[in-house]
Formats: sequence, structure tokens, C-alpha cells
Amino acid sequence: MRHHHRRSPIKPLREFGYYLRLRVEDKPGVLADITRILADQQISIDAMIQREPEEGEAQTDIIMLTHVVREKQVDAAIAKIEALPVVNGKIIRLRLENLS
Repeated sequence: MRHHHRRSPIKPLREFGYYLRLRVEDKPGVLADITRILADQQISIDAMIQREPEEGEAQTDIIMLTHVVREKQVDAAIAKIEALPVVNGKIIRLRLENLS
């Protein structure tokens, strides 16, 4: 008796822009480290906000919007960024659906 193996259809590679929010130490060079990791994964930044830390705070938030990119590139970049000692906690990531 022969078994028929159904081939699963190949899904098209889905690409999205992403919203990323990171809690980081307010130190020189933090942004350079993060943008270098993004560049290594060929992720370009569409927009970025770095908040001024509150009075007496040693941490701040960085918010980034990326250009359209493959999810696996974002996964790889996030893993490396979260491993940086200056990044605190998990990165918040939201996929931006194309609304047009």
C-alpha cells in the first residue's frame, strides 16, 4: 500500500513594517549598537523616537518603525538586541499591516 504525501503549499514570504519599543540604559553608544545590529540584518529604520529620560532616571525608551522586512530578519535582530547588557527586558514588537 502506497502512502501519498501531500505537499504543503509554499507560503509566499510575508513582509511587514514593524513597530519596536525598547527600554534601554541612557548611555552613549547604545543607539549605535542597536542600529548596527539592525543594519547587519538589512533592516532600515523609517522613523525613530528616543525619549528624554525622566529626572533621575537611568533608562529611556526608544521607539522605531522599520521599513518592510521579513519576519525572520526581525526575529534575528531582536534576539541580538535583547542580548545587549544595555537593553532591559523584552522588546515590544508590533507588526504594521499595510492599510492601503
